Amino acid sequence: MSDNKNNDEQWRDKLTPDQFAICRLKATEPPFTGKYYDCKTPGIYRCACCGNALFDSDTKYDSGSGWPSFWDVLTADSVAEHADNSHGMRRVEVTCKACGAHLGHVFTDGPRPTGLRYCINSAALDLQERS
Repeated sequence: MSDNKNNDEQWRDKLTPDQFAICRLKATEPPFTGKYYDCKTPGIYRCACCGNALFDSDTKYDSGSGWPSFWDVLTADSVAEHADNSHGMRRVEVTCKACGAHLGHVFTDGPRPTGLRYCINSAALDLQERS
């Protein structure tokens, strides 16, 4: 189920209600509630919908925002970015490049070397721990 042609019924069958709301309907989990916001386990963070590799724990940091934050993506093919003018503000939405799942947003107030803060919903991620 890694293509974006899956309909809502197929996604509902595959995902939890929270994952569906966040990944397919662009909801946001409350800050400091997601399972990965304070996670220090090394590994690769994958898309909860399709398994696409998105972020490496080596780029994860505590932004104080309450969501998992990364200063870079795993590869240029991991995510797509889109203008998001909802909620009366300008932001950049981050989606999985493989299946189109909503992941979160990217901001320009992150640490070096990129200066970026990929602020991602835990429900959109699955951590593949390093062995």
